[in-house]
Parts: sequence; C-alpha cells; structure tokens
Amino acid sequence: MLAIPPKRSERALVTFLNQAEIDALLAAPDRSTWTGRRDHTLLLTATQTGLRASELTGLTCGDLHLATGAHLTCRGKGRKQRITPLTATTAAVLRVWLAERAGQPEAPLFPTSRGKQLSRDALEHRLAKHTSTAAQRCPSLIAKKITLHTLRHTAAMQLLHAGVDTTVIALWLGHERVDTTQIYLHADLALKEKALERTKPPDVKPGRYQPPDKLLAFLEAL
Repeated sequence: MLAIPPKRSERALVTFLNQAEIDALLAAPDRSTWTGRRDHTLLLTATQTGLRASELTGLTCGDLHLATGAHLTCRGKGRKQRITPLTATTAAVLRVWLAERAGQPEAPLFPTSRGKQLSRDALEHRLAKHTSTAAQRCPSLIAKKITLHTLRHTAAMQLLHAGVDTTVIALWLGHERVDTTQIYLHADLALKEKALERTKPPDVKPGRYQPPDKLLAFLEAL
C-alpha cells in the first residue's frame, strides 16, 4: 500500500493582498472607538506576523515583548512555541494598544468587549466587516475572498518580495516542512517577471520564415 502513489489534485494559487489593499483594510476600522482600535491593531499584527487565526486569538498580554528586539511569542500547531519579530511600526501600535488594554499578563491581548477571548467566528466576522468597508476605497478587494489565512499568505508574500529566503519564511510561519512554502513562489507573478527580465531573449524576428533564393535553387535542383 505504501507503494501506491498519492492522488494528484489541482492546487489553486494562494490569494494575497497587495500594498494598496493592505492599506485600505488597515484604514477600514473606526479608530475613534475601542473596538476599532482593537481591530486595527489586530489586522496590522496579522498582516505583519502571518499568525494563524488560533494563534491570534490565543495571544495574551504577556506574549508581547516590546523592548529592544521587539517580538511576540505564540503557541502554534502541536502546541509548539515560536517567536515572531515585530517591525518598528507594529511594535509602536501594539505598545499604545497594550497601554489602553491594561490587562494582566495572562489576559487576552485582543479581547471581546466583555474581556473574553475572541472566537474564530468573531474574528472572521470582524474581518468580513472591514473588508466590505475597505472595498469601497479599493475595488480590487471585491474580487477576492479575504480570510484570516489570506492575511497569513500576505505576510509570507511581503517577506518573499523583501528577498527573504523560503527556509526563513517557513520558520517564520511555523511550517513543518520547507516545501510547503513553495506555494508562494508559484503565486508570485512579479518574481517570475523579474526572472524573465534576467534571461536573454532568443534573437528571433517575428513573422513567417522566408528561405533565401540560394536555398530555393538548391532544393529545386534535387
């Protein structure tokens, strides 16, 4: 049975957001409200870190480390812990949110209005709401199905565009196998275009082939 090859199936290209779509999504939450500030911080964290939905909802205030070398600690698949670096922008926004949140180290970082941990359904509901708002500013979002996993793909593609090696991206995302990260190489048309630019095009002129008179005379003499 082990010799039987696995069934082959088509794999769709991953969906990810470009920079204009990211900006529109992050601008969608109303930051004059508490929930808007929470959602903005959550979406920014998701697009920069690439955490899974369960990892985002499982974050606690104590998982943030905002001193030198800012990073967060999360518990991924198989209850494995990993550390994800934070950019200066993300760390600054999280620092402000953490001060407003004023929770104990074990309290959820992104809680409900009652202080409980957000559920995955609530997370997807908030994302759908903000995507609808963002689509009014950035119409290209209408054609895309945006989920929390889309933001995870977006984080991976940003790393890829920055020239980060796929082995590092695999560690960043908590992939068990490096070849899982190859899907981002297939999805990135920009990288393929850059590779095409580096190749030397064949010296072929367009149009039908016209044999010279000398060749025609040789063929007729056969």
